[in-house]
Amino acid sequence: MTDPIELIRRQVSDLHQQLVRYDLVVWTAGNVSGRVPGEDLFVIKPSGVPYEELTPEKMILCDLDGNVVAGDYSPSSDTAAHAYVYRHMPEVGGVVHTHSTYACAWAARGEAVPCVLTAMADEFGAEIPVGPFALIGDDSIGRGIVETLRGHRSPAVLMKSHGVFTIGKDAEAAVKAAVMCEDVARTVHISRQLGEPLPIAQADIDSLNFRYRNVYGQQPAAR
Repeated sequence: MTDPIELIRRQVSDLHQQLVRYDLVVWTAGNVSGRVPGEDLFVIKPSGVPYEELTPEKMILCDLDGNVVAGDYSPSSDTAAHAYVYRHMPEVGGVVHTHSTYACAWAARGEAVPCVLTAMADEFGAEIPVGPFALIGDDSIGRGIVETLRGHRSPAVLMKSHGVFTIGKDAEAAVKAAVMCEDVARTVHISRQLGEPLPIAQADIDSLNFRYRNVYGQQPAAR
């Protein structure tokens, strides 16, 4: 049986390349973390290491207070924020942070992205909300993430004047939410250059989100 910690190390390392692939990060900014199933541990990117140099062995294992358990590098400067989310949202298995261009433009204005596209209703089930301004270095960002997303359908939050944080059932789901967040932020921004985007009725948002979560994709075969 493969060690679950090593599986998460490899998954988190590989998923960082998706941030590069979808132009969600520049230089060494941004990070992905993943909770180790059944343990009070998570794996996160090392601080300041170029994406092309990331390997599973360089990922940092931390406890849910953000303390390093294993690893040869200093962990991401956002480790305290990730740890706070994991401590206070036990259903979350992955956290992602990016500075993607269009989503950050909304964050710089302190403005939520309105739910005006069926793709948004599917993935987010609501607007993409804005969280409070918070400084990096302690768990202030984590508190803002939890306060904003707890009880909200959206897996993404635009932290004011900062950037995007997303959550998911695992690290892959959190990365997907980050990719989708930038995609819809760009589309809605372009739409607003042409005029005011048309709202979607709440009942239709609810219907679309339910279908996406319960019907879309491949379903287990009936026995």
